[in-house]
Amino acid sequence: MRLTSGTSQAALSLGAAAILLVSLGWLGIDRCDAQRGGTGRVLRQQVIWSVLAAGVATAATVPSYRAFSRWSYLLFLVAVVLLVFVLFSPPIHGARRWIRLGPVGFQPSEFAKVAYVLALARYLAGRAPCRRFCVVVVALGITAVPLVLILEEPDLGTSLLLVPVLVVMLAVAGMRRLGFVWLALGGMALLPLLWVGMSDRQKGRVFALLNQPGPEDRVSADAYQLHQAKQMLALGGVWGSYWSGLSAENPAAYHLPEARGDFIFCVVGERFGLVGMGLILALYAVLVTQGFGIAAATDEPFGRLAAAGLTALLATQVLVNTGMTLGLLPITGVPLPLVSYGGSGMVVYGLVIGLLVNISSRPARG
Repeated sequence: MRLTSGTSQAALSLGAAAILLVSLGWLGIDRCDAQRGGTGRVLRQQVIWSVLAAGVATAATVPSYRAFSRWSYLLFLVAVVLLVFVLFSPPIHGARRWIRLGPVGFQPSEFAKVAYVLALARYLAGRAPCRRFCVVVVALGITAVPLVLILEEPDLGTSLLLVPVLVVMLAVAGMRRLGFVWLALGGMALLPLLWVGMSDRQKGRVFALLNQPGPEDRVSADAYQLHQAKQMLALGGVWGSYWSGLSAENPAAYHLPEARGDFIFCVVGERFGLVGMGLILALYAVLVTQGFGIAAATDEPFGRLAAAGLTALLATQVLVNTGMTLGLLPITGVPLPLVSYGGSGMVVYGLVIGLLVNISSRPARG
C-alpha cells in the first residue's frame, strides 16, 4: 500500500475521528447503564464490538480496493439472499430485522447498505459518464431490490437511506441535470404510495413531528419518544450534567426508550451538553469532508464512486439520526454511526472507514 503525505493525513484524520466518536459512544452507553443501575455488561459488549470493528477496518485496508470491485456483485447477491431470509425469521418487537446465530445476532440490512454501494459503484464505473436512460433505469433497479426488501421488515428509515446515496452516486457518475429533475418528479409521484404503505405507527410519528406538544401539553404515545428526547437535551444545557453536577429531581425525566441505541445523541447531550453535541457533529464533519475529498482525489472510477457513496451513506445516516432526535425529522429508528450501541452497525462502519482509507492510499489505480 503506497502511502503519501496526503494519504497519511486522510487515514489519520479518519482514524482519529472514528476513535473519538466510538469513545463518546462508550461514555453515553455508560451513562445509560448507570441510570438503570446496570453492571456494565452492555458497555463491555460494545467495547468488544468496537475492537472487532477496528480489526475489520484494518483488514479492509490490506487488499487493493479493486478486489472489492471484483466481488461486489457476489456480495450484493449474498446481501439480497440474507434480506429475503430475514423476512422468515421470528419477529422481534414487531419487525423481522435480525438473524440469530446462537447468542449472536446481526442485521442483514447493515451489511446490505455497503454491498449496495459497492455493486452500484461497479455498475456505474463502467458506464460513466452516465448519459443513457437505460443506465439510470438499471441503477434504479439495483436500488429498488434492497430498498423494497428492507421496507418489508419493516425498516423505513434504513431503506430511505439508499435514496440520497443513489442521487450522489449518479451525480458523481455524470448524470445530466435534467435527469435529476425527472428523478425528483418521479419521487414526488411515488410519495402517495409510500404514505399508503406506511404502518399506523409510522404515520403516527409523522403526525407527532407536525404536532409537537408543548411543555405543559399532554403527550401522546406516538410523541412520547420525541418529547423525552428533547427533554433530555434540555437537561444538558450548554455544558451537561458531567460538568455542572446538576440533575433533574424527577427520575422520569431520564426515561428514554432506545436511549443507548437510536437516541444516544440525546444521552451525550444530557451528559456533556451543547459542547458534547457540537464535538460529535464536528467529528462527523471531519469524516464526511475527508470522505468526499478522497472521492475527488481518486482518478479510478470505481474507487471514486465507492468513496462518494460510502461517505454519502454515512452523512445521510447522521443527518437522519440527529434530525429525528432534535425534532426536525420523524422518528425512524436509525442509529448514530460509530456511537450507538450495536454490533452490526459498528462492524459495518468499521468496514466503511477501512475502505475509505484503502481508496485514499491508491488514488490513481487499484
